[in-house]
Amino acid sequence: MSKQTSFFNSIRRLYPHVRPILPRLFMGLVSALLASIVALTIPQVFRVLVNNSLQRGGDPAAVWTAAVVILALGVAEAGLVALRRQFVINPATTVETRMRVTLYGHLQELTVAFHDRWGSGQLLSRAMTDLSFLRRWMAFGAIMLVVTTLTVIIGVGVMFSMSWQLALIFLAAAVPIMVNSFRFRRRFSRVTRLSQDQAGDLATTVEESVHGIRVLKAFGRSREALENFNGQAEELRQTEIMKAKQQAGFTLVVTLLPELALGFGLVTGVLLVASGQLSIGSLVAFFATAAVVATPVEFSGTLLAMALTAKTAVDRHFEVMDTRNTITSPEEPVFPENGKGALRFEQAGFGFDDGGSLLRDVSLEIRPGETMALVGITGSGKSALLQLVPRLYDVTEGAVTIDGIDVRNYDLHELRRIVSVAFEDTTLFSSSVRDNVLLGAPDPSEAALDEALDVAQAQFAYSLPDGVDTLIGEEGLSLSGGQRQRIALARAIAARPKVLVLDDPLSALDVNTEERVEARLRDVLRETTTLIVAHRPSTVALADRVALLENGTITAVGTHTELLAGNDHYRYVIASLDSGPKDLDSELDELEEAEEARR
Repeated sequence: MSKQTSFFNSIRRLYPHVRPILPRLFMGLVSALLASIVALTIPQVFRVLVNNSLQRGGDPAAVWTAAVVILALGVAEAGLVALRRQFVINPATTVETRMRVTLYGHLQELTVAFHDRWGSGQLLSRAMTDLSFLRRWMAFGAIMLVVTTLTVIIGVGVMFSMSWQLALIFLAAAVPIMVNSFRFRRRFSRVTRLSQDQAGDLATTVEESVHGIRVLKAFGRSREALENFNGQAEELRQTEIMKAKQQAGFTLVVTLLPELALGFGLVTGVLLVASGQLSIGSLVAFFATAAVVATPVEFSGTLLAMALTAKTAVDRHFEVMDTRNTITSPEEPVFPENGKGALRFEQAGFGFDDGGSLLRDVSLEIRPGETMALVGITGSGKSALLQLVPRLYDVTEGAVTIDGIDVRNYDLHELRRIVSVAFEDTTLFSSSVRDNVLLGAPDPSEAALDEALDVAQAQFAYSLPDGVDTLIGEEGLSLSGGQRQRIALARAIAARPKVLVLDDPLSALDVNTEERVEARLRDVLRETTTLIVAHRPSTVALADRVALLENGTITAVGTHTELLAGNDHYRYVIASLDSGPKDLDSELDELEEAEEARR
């Protein structure tokens, strides 16, 4: 959580976003204020009517004149209210959209380490719920809070002009309201923050459950997931009830005290009229004005709650926006010419801020066009090592170089153009096969698509209902595990990188399919340097050389045959590797293809 700030310090941070629309907001404020002034004018018409026209000998036609004036004032008030909406709605939605786009762009730039720490539901609630509320507050809450305050001040001034005695009675009710408002602000701020954070956690739970629905069903844990969700939902419900109770208590005070003041003032006003110190018309106008003022006073609880919720939304928004991106392009990036893709780790080390070192003194050289397999037991740091190449993480010591240049000296866009990545945990987007494969392709042509699918042995895409234009659904879950991996591999191939980094992207494929993929990779990307994490002996055997990672350090490099003959730990690692695919998707695909061929 961010440090506590005052309301005005938090709201002031919206100024750069709101500045372009300030004239429109100001016009909306003026329209709303004029509407309130018109509403305060109507009681004065009653005062004149009662004091003059309704007295003995008064002109009956004045009643109709007053009725027309009141009607005109009512129409004017309604028109001003409508004008306020016209002034503020469009610019407020524009600010909301810009802030949302800016937040999304910032999230794209932030490091992987940031996204490792933050739940997706928390980010989603900030991007959607918080910004939507800020838009509503800018368009209504903030303007009405100012207008309400000015209306009360002007109204009390008018009331003093008619009877200072009655005005003091009404004003006396404001003292306990102000005291209660300070207490309400402190308590409500805390519970509002808790509510919004719990809503973000609940959104994370929903997203995780939807994405993991197959696992929950397969293990029969749906009931437990429901119980967990019900517990979180109940906590949020209790927090919302607490919010409602606090707001109801404050509303009770701001509603009851003015009404009591009006009741006491009525008795006092009758006595003043009886003693000749106040006219009947003034008494009527006073209470009509008091009724106009009482409405915004009663509404102040809701407006104050909106303001405090808006402050929390601003704080939550800038918690993300204030996070500094530590992986950026240098001020003067290097753009090498005719690079060959020589990859080198020079005494590289890496560790998270909250833990020890995962990698230490890693020295490894992969020659241009060479395929290097990286093997090691679980937890030895293989995936972390691969993610240093495209700067998903930065080394904490030493360096990683491509063509002799530290990757930190590359422009990030250029670095990630020449380095392509495919992960074991496949991520596809809710789009077509074509869009997923050509996501990072420099040449998004039909030929590039066909070649990438061919190399990845993903020809199944053509037999989908709409071919390569078939929408594959959220995260590609409509496809099998092996199919998703082949689409992800095709995406990496279509990028035509100089350096290809593969984090065991073929784990769900059978050995025969893997061999065909490797053969086509050698043919099409013969000049591409490849570093691949291997979890199967078949993958290791297809590599030019193998690097053994042990306890975060490269302890041996050589061919598969050399290491097998001379390194005990390497033999232990190879013996522990899987000999087949990690799921049955690809084997089922093979059986289906064989059955179709037989028919």
